[in-house]
Amino acid sequence: MIEETDLGKAASEILMKNKYYLISNGVRGEVECPDFAYTDKKWILFILNQLILNSVKYKSENPKVHPYIHIYTERYGHGVRLIVEDNGTGIREEEMSRIFEKGFTGSNGRNGKKSTGMGLYLCRRLCEKLGIAIEAESVRGEGTKMILTFPVSSYLSKM
Repeated sequence: MIEETDLGKAASEILMKNKYYLISNGVRGEVECPDFAYTDKKWILFILNQLILNSVKYKSENPKVHPYIHIYTERYGHGVRLIVEDNGTGIREEEMSRIFEKGFTGSNGRNGKKSTGMGLYLCRRLCEKLGIAIEAESVRGEGTKMILTFPVSSYLSKM
């Protein structure tokens, strides 16, 4: 059901849902999302949940790094970007082109993290259905940004 969705409330809801998981892993969450987007809230919550779980699963193992997840929005032209940024292990440059493939786990997922390679694949499929672009930026050892781009009325223009 496509409706105006408060991205800040959605992000806060997912952090609250995962608060015990975040606390037990020593991960701090922060939300700065004053923007709205036309989308299906239920599926955005699913996508955000997957991105949060990945951020915690692949947090930095360096004891000097204090793990965080920062969820924020940026306006661009006639749309909004929702960004989930962490300071975790990051993704190897040579694996970036494959992270949304069905069953791809990458070196991080094969190192005892119990990965199925389905999470980001499902996120990509849902984003395609909702008319949202999803992309990743990452630096190995520094962290990852997952970016959801909501063009204004992209779904409505297809009706």
